[in-house]
Amino acid sequence: MTSTSATSEMQNSMQNKIIIQGLRIYAYHGVMEQERKVGAYFTIDLEVETDFTSALQSDELSGTISYADLFETLKREMSLPSSLLEHVAGRIAKAILADYPTAQSVRIRLLKENPPMGADCQGAGVEVFCERN
Repeated sequence: MTSTSATSEMQNSMQNKIIIQGLRIYAYHGVMEQERKVGAYFTIDLEVETDFTSALQSDELSGTISYADLFETLKREMSLPSSLLEHVAGRIAKAILADYPTAQSVRIRLLKENPPMGADCQGAGVEVFCERN
């Protein structure tokens, strides 16, 4: 198998994802007014499907989506207070698809650490999956 045919085969069978896992951000989301005043820590897991075949071959950042840039999008959207985590996660997914034209899908898990619900748990939250049409 030649290098060109191996590269072609690799392009046809790969599913490429940029991943940010376990990101902690302090933000001000919640149904209760006190939650939006005091704030809490949130944990984010993010997967963005994109074709970074070019970066695999060239070792150039221009062939992929920078996870540092994705972090900036996450920070921007997390800084806008919302009542519902569903709304925040949906807003983040839409922003990523809008900001990064090569992003084909976004999966985001957003958890509020120690939520005020009278139970001892590590976190409660949502997972959203969006695909580009």
